[in-house]
Amino acid sequence: MTAGTTTPSTGTTAEHELAELQREHGRPLFALLLRLSDGDRQRAEDLLQETFVRAWQHPEALRAHDFTSVRPWLLTVGRRLAIDARRARQARPAEVGDAVLENARVIADHAERSAAMLDVREAVKTLTPEHREVLVQVYFRGASVAEAAEVLGIPPGTVKSRAYYALRALRRVLPGYAADLR
Repeated sequence: MTAGTTTPSTGTTAEHELAELQREHGRPLFALLLRLSDGDRQRAEDLLQETFVRAWQHPEALRAHDFTSVRPWLLTVGRRLAIDARRARQARPAEVGDAVLENARVIADHAERSAAMLDVREAVKTLTPEHREVLVQVYFRGASVAEAAEVLGIPPGTVKSRAYYALRALRRVLPGYAADLR
């Protein structure tokens, strides 16, 4: 019977040869690939399978009389596949699992921040000029109560009360932002 011929119930000769290769050389090849894959069993199994696919694609290499065993050829092919796989992984960004994404810190979207700033600006426009002046000094320019009182020419107590009533008015106008205004 020639290679590639099929008998009714036994499959091709090439399939038998490949099965024999797997039985004879599978364990040592897997051990090598597992070490080269840093203990990643799934990756080592994938590389093992790819090595045997290459053997199946190149039966002439397995029958060469240059060596007494095909194991060196299989180990070389497997090692090269592992090296190529490692280089490919290093060339692209690291994969992130679902658990990492669930624990990732959420960073505010710039669009949301811009929309919030517009909302606050519109809400500040609804305040009386006196209340708005106090908020601008204390919250937007970062002045202390004493500094704001000096700039506005009013007593510090008036700065405090106007700031209180201005924030209370903003809470009514911006109910979704109430936690930020406390």
